[in-house]
Amino acid sequence: MNGSANGANGAGHFSTGRESAEMDLRGTSNLPSTVASVLPAVVGVRTTVPQDRRSAQTLGSEREGHGVLIGEDGLIVTIGYLIMEADTVTITDIDGHDRPAYIVGYDYESGFGLVRTEQPIRLAPMRFGDSDVLELRSEAFVAGLGGEKAALKVKVAGRREFAGYWEYLLDNAIFTVPAYPLWGGSALIGQDGSLLGIGSLLVQEALGPGSPAFPGNMYVPINRLKPIFDELVSKGRLSTPPRPWLGVLTVEHMGQLVVGGISDGGPADRAGLQRGDILHALDGEVLDDIADFYRKLWSAGPAGAAVTLKLERDNDTFDVTVRTGDRAQYHRFGSD
Repeated sequence: MNGSANGANGAGHFSTGRESAEMDLRGTSNLPSTVASVLPAVVGVRTTVPQDRRSAQTLGSEREGHGVLIGEDGLIVTIGYLIMEADTVTITDIDGHDRPAYIVGYDYESGFGLVRTEQPIRLAPMRFGDSDVLELRSEAFVAGLGGEKAALKVKVAGRREFAGYWEYLLDNAIFTVPAYPLWGGSALIGQDGSLLGIGSLLVQEALGPGSPAFPGNMYVPINRLKPIFDELVSKGRLSTPPRPWLGVLTVEHMGQLVVGGISDGGPADRAGLQRGDILHALDGEVLDDIADFYRKLWSAGPAGAAVTLKLERDNDTFDVTVRTGDRAQYHRFGSD
């Protein structure tokens, strides 16, 4: 698998590494003034999630990462898995002050989450840049909460498609090296001090398929947020019909698509799919890879559409029809 989301430890605490945050980032004090001046806009994000919510089993009931202040009213952008199903959100500013916040919006397709502090943060927000300017070998900076000591100069190792095992696909993800161990919700900042991306993953093959394994990070480009930003702020989610969702964690193994996990109570679970099933086709069309699987699934219609999967289990091949669902209805937020 080409990427891994930050994991929960044995205590059920989900973290992006801030417990070991005193990593060696010395030597970053030579930051351009344009970058150093915007670092106070990078904040800490801490959430709690009720134990009975579905994502608590995989992402933990306590999560910690970063976000970026983008509005004078306390609006903050972060990576969505930090806030998924959270009932409390706490923002920590560069001076160590904690502020309660609430969820404004979450978009499953891009992975962005928005929260807002209950009282405005009296710091200058970071402006959006143009993430399309980042090309192979472009230089940028990544930063978490903590100012210059939590900033790292990076290079772009690739701009390419990323298919996540959790029914997630980015057309033009940003891959950076070296790896930044505090990645979740961290800021990818351009030389001019503008926000170019939000940290999502630690990946082991940042240089791309066929290249030597080299750890790095995957950032969601900020340009992916721009066309949906206003609606996400005003409505909390997009009004476009939700994509069909199966609730399957898919991995590529030995050239085959294998069910690596199933969301309890999700569409695939209700249809009887099992871990270890091999996926061969969807609605009669052969599946080439994970990205191809998702594109064929999403072209089947909106959430609720039925799809037929050709599966292999114990050397037996058979078809299963699954009534897809809406992932947003599967998870709960706030006091729902």
